[in-house]
Amino acid sequence: MQLTTNCTFLENELLDAARLFQTRPQTIEHAFRFEGGVFYNDFAIDGERYSFKDEGQVCDEILFKRLERRFAKLRLYELLSKKYDVKMPWGALTGIRPTKLAYAEKERGEDFKKLFAQMGVCDENISLVERILQTQEGIYEKKDGNTELFVSLPFCPTKCAYCSFITAPIEKTRAYIPAYLDALDRELLAARELVGNLRGVYIGGGTPFALQTDELARVLRSTAPLFALNPQAEYTVEAGRPDVFSEDKLKLLRDFGVNRICVNPQTFSDETLQKIGRKHTVADFYKAYETSEKYGFTVNIDLIAGLTDETPEAFSKGVESAAKTGADNITVHCLSLKSGAKLKEEISYIENEDISDMIAASRKILDERGYSPYYTYRQKYQAGNNENTGWTKEGKACVYNIDVMEETTDNLAVGANAISKRVYTKEGKLERFASQKDLKTYIANIDEIIVKKRKFFKE
Repeated sequence: MQLTTNCTFLENELLDAARLFQTRPQTIEHAFRFEGGVFYNDFAIDGERYSFKDEGQVCDEILFKRLERRFAKLRLYELLSKKYDVKMPWGALTGIRPTKLAYAEKERGEDFKKLFAQMGVCDENISLVERILQTQEGIYEKKDGNTELFVSLPFCPTKCAYCSFITAPIEKTRAYIPAYLDALDRELLAARELVGNLRGVYIGGGTPFALQTDELARVLRSTAPLFALNPQAEYTVEAGRPDVFSEDKLKLLRDFGVNRICVNPQTFSDETLQKIGRKHTVADFYKAYETSEKYGFTVNIDLIAGLTDETPEAFSKGVESAAKTGADNITVHCLSLKSGAKLKEEISYIENEDISDMIAASRKILDERGYSPYYTYRQKYQAGNNENTGWTKEGKACVYNIDVMEETTDNLAVGANAISKRVYTKEGKLERFASQKDLKTYIANIDEIIVKKRKFFKE
């Protein structure tokens, strides 16, 4: 597909809209102009020409850019939707955070449902967003100085076919662990002066439990002084895959004040687990979950819709099984093609007409079991253009997930491939600072990272 436009600002936006569709034009030509309060968008789709004009009240440059982007994407989406007789569940919305857009509309005194309907979002997803905003009441907070701390442990037992993360099997990276933990110790020490009002700590991966118990203990000891800044904060460890669980690791977490963990089976089918490269069984998951229950953690379970050859019936059965465990949170992910994942090397578009049905089934099952949606986000090249949604029992929503997904707090992230974010609430601005992705480069540049991160958060 070849796209040309006279407006460089819109090129990526238009490409995102076109890539929603499995079938795409060979050529898209676009021309934009703004005259007399009217946004003009002219298209030539494989030689066929179309013209659109939309009126919009513009009071500043930010609003102008917003409307420029909105009208161009919407009109291209409508053209391609009609041409290929396909409607997307999120319509012309291509952004990662639909709830953030809903909040922005509310802050402007507008009804977000009106905009979402205009952009072609289906009624079910408009309702989903509305429910999420309701569930977030009392947790959602936009306030300068609020901080979430993220600690990156990019190690896994093996690498799954769908995973784009920087991890390699831990046996290939184990030699880097001592130096990595040295660097992490130093970065956590330097981070103490950068923490504002701490709302949560999240140690994620990878699979943190892939580390040995003494290695994990070292990370928890280095994190403890930051958690001590607010011992009432939420403290999560993404323990991860059941095949690396042990009672001594769980006891260690409890002793350091961790109150939430993730146990991630991804599927309740042994056949699927084998196909995606996981070296554990469903029985291993149940053993890990039952052991975790003894320590009183709030527990999240992750599932993925659309894994290799899994049927809608098998997936729905998995959602039922997850709900029957009584887990406090259940996150339903939708398979996505990610750069760096083995799956993306093999295919360019996920062809699975059942995935939307799987997502619909998960919503019905979890709703009937007393769960409420509390956050959602989307990814590019996601199967069926669906979304990932976290579901929670009443009073058990993960504050970290809400703060990070809605981008309402600073995110102080340490470790390799950690992306820190600084939120300027009054200015409506967000800035990012990314550490190096691979272990060797991160370790070699730790002094520079510490200096730059201090400057990033202090200036």
